[in-house]
Amino acid sequence: MTVVIDDAAAILENEVRELVRRRGIDPSRERAALDRLVGEAVADYTERTARGLVPPLADTAEVARGVVDALAGLGPLQQYLDDPTVEEIWLNGPAQVFVARGGVPELTTTLLTGQQVRDLVERMLKSTGRRLDLSSPFVDASLPDGSRLHVVIPDVTRSEYAVNIRKHVVRASRLDHLVRLGSLTPHAAAFLDAAVRAGLNILVAGATQSGKTTMLNALAGSIPASQRVITCEEVFELTVADRIPTCERSSTPACPSTEPARAPLSHVSSKMHATSRTGAAGPSSPSTPTTTRAHRARRSAPASMRCSLTSPRAAQTS
Repeated sequence: MTVVIDDAAAILENEVRELVRRRGIDPSRERAALDRLVGEAVADYTERTARGLVPPLADTAEVARGVVDALAGLGPLQQYLDDPTVEEIWLNGPAQVFVARGGVPELTTTLLTGQQVRDLVERMLKSTGRRLDLSSPFVDASLPDGSRLHVVIPDVTRSEYAVNIRKHVVRASRLDHLVRLGSLTPHAAAFLDAAVRAGLNILVAGATQSGKTTMLNALAGSIPASQRVITCEEVFELTVADRIPTCERSSTPACPSTEPARAPLSHVSSKMHATSRTGAAGPSSPSTPTTTRAHRARRSAPASMRCSLTSPRAAQTS
């Protein structure tokens, strides 16, 4: 019976794939059109099942969701990406798919094949422009939803692909949020808030999943909205609240502002994340040497690692 059910799901998926190809639908960008198409295909399949032409579907809704995930998502892994309680997903092998909930890892019942893992990795890297081969056997990238992807292939690993997906879960965007979560005392939060506003240098360091990015986001929440922010990141993970992101290349001048020059308020750095805030007068101001250094650093960084975050006011005056 299991074989029949699997065959039924495979038949439906193949039919939907053929319809997607004929109608020229892009599953990743036209999700509404894909959902309608899957609904029509399921209805037609159910009608043929009643006439005994095709094997029955065990659970119509589940099979339909699986087809959508296979075409527009990450197949068997999509359920974990959609689950808000899952913080991290990693594959030690096709039959070893783990997830972490509340910081506690657990082995799932998901079983994949080696080819499925390779196809999923290829799909994940398709939108990133990153390469993964023997000359570059490991890669870090960001998925469209902001999750961080890390993949290592043999011979760095013993025999199978090793995949890690760390979901972009933002639980705190301000220091007072960390206080409510019990991560900081009110006195510590007040001190850090004052340190950011006073322009002190702050270094955030820690082990994997210790909360470095969360702390950086919370610290960034104390930056006044009138200040410009430049972040240097290999993989974009920082979010600065109440600001308009404007990605730019090195040939594009910084957004000018009509405010008088002022010294930077703070510099925050963490492993591969470094944020420095310049005065609103722009990088050409002779009265702010730190601003010039920040601008030089931004010009020398690769375009993929450069993103200027400006306040709404600065964006309007540029």
